[in-house]
Amino acid sequence: QVQLVESGGGSVQAGGSRTLSCAASGVSYSQLCMGWFRQVPGRVREGVAAIFTNWGSAHYADSVKGRFTISQDKAKNTVYLEMNDLKPEESAMYYCAAAWSYDGDCRPLGHQYSYWGQGTQVTVSS
Repeated sequence: QVQLVESGGGSVQAGGSRTLSCAASGVSYSQLCMGWFRQVPGRVREGVAAIFTNWGSAHYADSVKGRFTISQDKAKNTVYLEMNDLKPEESAMYYCAAAWSYDGDCRPLGHQYSYWGQGTQVTVSS
């Protein structure tokens, strides 16, 4: 059974940084797209970033390019999302997701992901 557990959420001042972690278990950490998404209640879920576990290639939403970095530690089956220069409007529940990939073209598109974590809340205060 695939399990994704996010951690690292919390409160941060605008302009600050936060790093989220997502530990994957019950799955071979290979040939996977690992993605980060965020959602505010009442709004559409937004894809933030995604990485292909085999060689670490990543894609980002335009809104976070240059400020967020997705990375991984294969030995720990863990993917990270380093967030810098956070804005109040980026307060949301952040979710980790996983999907098998045969071509390594991993995009943060929610409908492509089969497994989801419970989320971790990030609150950015102005």
